[in-house]
Amino acid sequence: MTTRLYTHPVCLEHLTPLGHPERPDRLRAIEKVLAHEVFAPLDRVEAPMANETAILLAHLESYARRVKEAIPAEGLARIDADTSVSPRSWEAAMRAIGAATAAVDDVFAGRADNAFAAIRPPGHHAEKDQAMGFCLFNNAAIAARHAQDAHGAERVAIVDWDVHHGNGTQDIFWDDPSVLYCSTHQMPLYPGTGAAEETGAGNIVNVPLSAGTDGEAFREAFKGTILPRLDEFRPDLIIISAGFDAHYRDPLAELNFTEDDFSWATARVMERAGRWSDNRLVSLLEGGYDLEGLALSVAAHVGRLMKG
Repeated sequence: MTTRLYTHPVCLEHLTPLGHPERPDRLRAIEKVLAHEVFAPLDRVEAPMANETAILLAHLESYARRVKEAIPAEGLARIDADTSVSPRSWEAAMRAIGAATAAVDDVFAGRADNAFAAIRPPGHHAEKDQAMGFCLFNNAAIAARHAQDAHGAERVAIVDWDVHHGNGTQDIFWDDPSVLYCSTHQMPLYPGTGAAEETGAGNIVNVPLSAGTDGEAFREAFKGTILPRLDEFRPDLIIISAGFDAHYRDPLAELNFTEDDFSWATARVMERAGRWSDNRLVSLLEGGYDLEGLALSVAAHVGRLMKG
């Protein structure tokens, strides 16, 4: 298996207020763990700048304009109560989108079997016209639309195991049966969406988990609900919204997964990519706020991507 790793130094320059959990040190922790010799075979590629029109694949033009106009010349500016921007945030967001769309291009062109994008800001809370939960633009949604527009993908599946529900991704694809959105997440928890009854056009699959849930229950949710829906859907591409804040060390939630659980889930999704998608799999970093838990989880996830 050939695994590409996308990132860019400017993603470190998307700054947040002191003490904010979504901080540049997250990427530094990932860079450090992926510098180990076991990850030497990774095909490391600098994330390109996306064309700004890519934003419009998933967001309103008026919203994109509002975000760009909010970028300050210096210091920090708030987009909402949880989401801030700094002078380099626009470029960081464009590199994040560029990584997501370039990774899609790679797996369709056969330049890689799969790819992981170590990017920030994250994206799965960003709705069509609203920034939320540390997110400016929905990288996974843009990647899915890009696969459809640029590569003729008829069916794209997004698997989201971030501890918080991806309300933005659900919002964007709510009535679109060409995109399957499957999410495991803690509930009740921010942002308050993600009930099992929220099914969209039959394409939304939410598996809420109660506080204290461990990896065994997570695996059962995957085996009982997520994996059968992937098999039924037969996607041409699978995108993972790879949040690692369900790790037991994470300070923002109360699920008790380990890095082995993320490795197991990665392997199961890879099996479906091999079965239905010619191995095409793109993974995009979302949450994960304990630096040690994040590093261990990313190492397990990327290591599994490399093994096939």
